[in-house]
Amino acid sequence: MASPSLFLLALPLGLLLDRLLGEPRRWHPLVGFGRAAEALERTLRKGAPGDAIGNRLRGTLAWALLVLPLPLAFTALLAALPWPAALAGHVLLLWFALGGRSLAEHAQAVATPLEASDLAEARRRIGWMVSRDTSALDADSIARATVETALENGNDAVFGALFWAALLGGPGALTFRFANTLDAMWGYKDARRIYFGWCAARADDALGLIPARLTALTYALLGHGAQGLRCWRMQAPAWSSPNAGPVMAAGAGALGVSLGGSAIYHGAVEERPVLGCGPAPAAADIGRALALVRRGSLLWGALALILGVMNA
Repeated sequence: MASPSLFLLALPLGLLLDRLLGEPRRWHPLVGFGRAAEALERTLRKGAPGDAIGNRLRGTLAWALLVLPLPLAFTALLAALPWPAALAGHVLLLWFALGGRSLAEHAQAVATPLEASDLAEARRRIGWMVSRDTSALDADSIARATVETALENGNDAVFGALFWAALLGGPGALTFRFANTLDAMWGYKDARRIYFGWCAARADDALGLIPARLTALTYALLGHGAQGLRCWRMQAPAWSSPNAGPVMAAGAGALGVSLGGSAIYHGAVEERPVLGCGPAPAAADIGRALALVRRGSLLWGALALILGVMNA
């Protein structure tokens, strides 16, 4: 069986495992990965921000040491296995890289208390999902933040991994997940990470460039299509992230809600452009955003299965 067919057939199976099992509950490998990243940063970073060129080079070295060895080793190992064992290996690596069920569980844990008007619990739960200050969010702001992170993480936790798995198999999905994790840890422009995290931020942007636009197209096709495409075209360029902008603009347009606006990050108010159109999201729109991600993953899985069988 050719590798492209093997890669494609791994997609629906990996999605099924994620749906049934979710992420590992104990001894999650990303916990160890995060600790290794923290230790390597302490070893390599010099100053905060330190020398612009030196810390960029050190951050690039740290990124390469953390992201590349395991996927390259798995690529060599899986290539040497017979196809049933290789398929199982690609499925397991993709399962590890996917976070669709985890995303749904975390978002629903916000929606449930929000629907019951328990703002304290809803604020606590959304604080686990976003980097902004959630201590004073009202109900509308909580719903908006949750819908935003559901749409954005649909790309980061589902479609990005699926895209790279389709191209490079399980090791590709693993590379994407490692790079996305390092961006979440290092990809900020504060004094500590503005230089050291430069490579992590740029690599995540590059790896997510095509998947983000396919995610945006998926959202538009499965919702209010023309509206989603229009919001993507007109609003996404104003967003600070080149990948989150298309994803959230198309998703908001597809759902018929408005996202963006002011938010507090690291003690400072940030005024963000409005994305989408229509009213601010309510608690019920969290479920609609999750359903959009879920339908999109089913569509991708079905297409991968058809193409994989046709080319086997």
